[in-house]
Amino acid sequence: MICQECGKRPATLHFTKIVNGEKTEYHICESCAREKGESIPGVGSGFSIHSLLSGLLDFEPASSGSGIGPSLQTLRCDECGLTYAQFSKIGRFGCSECYRKFSERLDPLLKRVHGNTVHVGKIPKRSGSRIQTKREIERLRRELQSRIEREEFEYAAKLRDKIRDLERRFAES
Repeated sequence: MICQECGKRPATLHFTKIVNGEKTEYHICESCAREKGESIPGVGSGFSIHSLLSGLLDFEPASSGSGIGPSLQTLRCDECGLTYAQFSKIGRFGCSECYRKFSERLDPLLKRVHGNTVHVGKIPKRSGSRIQTKREIERLRRELQSRIEREEFEYAAKLRDKIRDLERRFAES
């Protein structure tokens, strides 16, 4: 494949950029990549996982600009003395208390990276039927509560009956 920029050299770098859900693919040579300012893995100025994490850790929720709560510069763990700024540079906590101290800043980060702040893991297909049933009951209960709040009582009654049926089967197994 030939470089899409210069049309002369072979394309050795293949980028896929997704911006606002729109996917664009680039096939370019190293020279054109340097000219465009793209980072090249394996080269001195290349991409590093640390720089990715540092960029994510510098993320500050929009609500923090309101003056409520400590800034990133002053946020410090009472147990080990590690500051949030130090954590964002080294990417490791100093102690278990850091998780609690920095939780306000970590929740938005985890939500951005993983899509959720609670780890649910995977369930084995063969032996995980009880766990799957339990999770389904929990999900239905949340939906039931939501339907009740929106005053959708007929649908809520169907959910209630489904929950009861699943709980009965769960108790029997």
